[in-house]
Amino acid sequence: MSTLNLGILAHVDAGKTSLTERLLHTAGVIDHIGRVDHGDTQTDSLALERQRGITIKSAVTSFVIHRPAAGSPGPLRTEDPITVNLIDTPGHPDFIAEVERVLNVLDGVVLVVSAVEGVQAQTRILTRALRRLRIPMLIFVNKIDRSGARADELLDEIARRLDIAVVGMGTVADAGSRTARSISNSYDDPTFADRLADRLTVADDRLLTRYLEADGLPVEALRSALIEQTARADLHPVFFGSAITGAGVGELMAGIGSLLPSVDGRASAEPSGTVFKVDRGPAGEKIAYLQLASGSLAVRDAPDVSHRDGSSADPAKITAISVFDRGGEQRSERIEAGRIGKLWGLPQVRIGDRIGRPQDRSHGRHRDHYFTPPSLETVVDPVDPADRGRLRTALDRLAEQDPLINVRQDDLRSELSVSLYGEVQKEVIGATLDTDFGVPVTFSETSTICVERPLGIGTAVERIRDPGNPFLATVGLRVEPGPIGTGIRWETATSVHGTMPIAFFSAIEDTVRLTAGQSLYGWRLIDAVITLTHTGYAPRQSHMHQSFNKAMSSTGSDFRELTPLVLMAALRDAGTDVLEPIHRFELEFPTDLLAALYPVLAERRAVPGSPAVGAATTVIEGDIPAAEIHALEQQLPGLTRGEGVLEAAFDRYQPVTGRRPQRRRTDRNPLDRKEYLLRTTRGKGALAS
Repeated sequence: MSTLNLGILAHVDAGKTSLTERLLHTAGVIDHIGRVDHGDTQTDSLALERQRGITIKSAVTSFVIHRPAAGSPGPLRTEDPITVNLIDTPGHPDFIAEVERVLNVLDGVVLVVSAVEGVQAQTRILTRALRRLRIPMLIFVNKIDRSGARADELLDEIARRLDIAVVGMGTVADAGSRTARSISNSYDDPTFADRLADRLTVADDRLLTRYLEADGLPVEALRSALIEQTARADLHPVFFGSAITGAGVGELMAGIGSLLPSVDGRASAEPSGTVFKVDRGPAGEKIAYLQLASGSLAVRDAPDVSHRDGSSADPAKITAISVFDRGGEQRSERIEAGRIGKLWGLPQVRIGDRIGRPQDRSHGRHRDHYFTPPSLETVVDPVDPADRGRLRTALDRLAEQDPLINVRQDDLRSELSVSLYGEVQKEVIGATLDTDFGVPVTFSETSTICVERPLGIGTAVERIRDPGNPFLATVGLRVEPGPIGTGIRWETATSVHGTMPIAFFSAIEDTVRLTAGQSLYGWRLIDAVITLTHTGYAPRQSHMHQSFNKAMSSTGSDFRELTPLVLMAALRDAGTDVLEPIHRFELEFPTDLLAALYPVLAERRAVPGSPAVGAATTVIEGDIPAAEIHALEQQLPGLTRGEGVLEAAFDRYQPVTGRRPQRRRTDRNPLDRKEYLLRTTRGKGALAS
């Protein structure tokens, strides 16, 4: 049976979870359609999700559909079934990390857009990522039954604001009423056939030649070309409907079955899969959510587990397997290629790990980040100081499920801090710590996370037995600016290849990446090329007739302890600039308040563009520092009589004006050589001697 790993993505409140419920009902998996506002949906199972009416964690369910018989959309056949593994993801921007983790396992996506609100900030962010990854995407315009719903006008807005090629697969009758319905376009309709041919021939010169020579295209050619271009993410079919009333959902279901690329799992191949979520069971045991691309895994198998950093987990046997099937999950002795399941018994597994051999069917994906990392952070304190140890354990558990919260421990000040996307995420973390771990907490005021970027080229080298170098290691590094958006790129000069054991090279690279998390001003280094230029070590040796002497021979710790000093010296030589995150905003408000809002935007360091002034409302787009977003949100209701609507999303980093802000360090501070050596074991011995 073919499988399709399908993501449901949307801006918050576009109706994504409601659509999931309707698809499960249409597929015959559930008898009752849950409502988000009633707290009884299949995929929002967490108590916090039910209380808040939003999706916080990605959730998996599964159902079977069949391909349409002749046209798309059209009636479904009973033969040629497809197992759809559906992943419902959060729509709130504070939980974008949950979306990021599932992108590597998706074969296709349904992007949900509200017929009333249209294209929103998160819609654009999601679409940009899907375009970069070339993930096939259908668009479902939801809520056509709501007052103010749009159809043709919204189709143009989607194409323009998302900068994608689209084709409407139907029209809407009685939009904005409870009787609103979707009317499917037919390939036999000359008007639709011509419009579809116009869209298809834009990206296919051969099809254009055929179209011109024959003065048209036959139905099968249109169908085939639509399937091919959808699979290549060159064209995106748009369906209209309502998840609440069910209008248009059958047509969308047929489109999922016929237009998105399903995969025939290779059960005979070696097992290969990706862990996209990690959870904990009632007894605290780790549970890995796995999409198995090929092969099969069985209980008592001990698969290879490779972490993102290139290291491997210790061997461990799978103790239990659960496979998602027909709306639920079932215990099984085996998981087959193409399926999504849960594995128990792998204590060292992490999000993003590879199970088995590296995958070869993920469209060139598996980057570290598709969206910008969190730009905010806050210090977390337990209400009861005696709970500090329990708080660290609880935060480590949360970091297993969301590594981007980046728990930082400052031992000097006895502080714990976490990274955040926004205030809602902070509230959810606080509620989770209280209810799930029994640790009530307070938070400091949220602050902005800046980054650092090299200004020029800097070099540094320390050699064995140089005065002041107490380590049996030689390390030389060159730091230089890299392309924007590339993070850290590690290179090794040709002259040092093969000059010492591989383990020492790994120790240097791992330490460079770790140390780059706190650069000259304490912020994470980005967009830098760091090259290893010099190496040297003391081979294993000993006094005569004695065993290996660590004091005379280099070890990995020599390189791990020396490298931070060399990297900081190279960064000092290069210099760094501190950059703050800048958001692109769109603000809609009553036109009569235009003059009153300009001073407020200036106070918040916003740079507005030219306003689009209407009779009743005005829209301004522009840039604003991320640090000012929350304050502007707090001011807006009072300034706009509660009618202002602000949308903002990360756009770029730009240099801070004025004094560069510093972040308190949590490491041994290699910028202070004497203090660093005093805190280092071998350094202490060297200084004492």
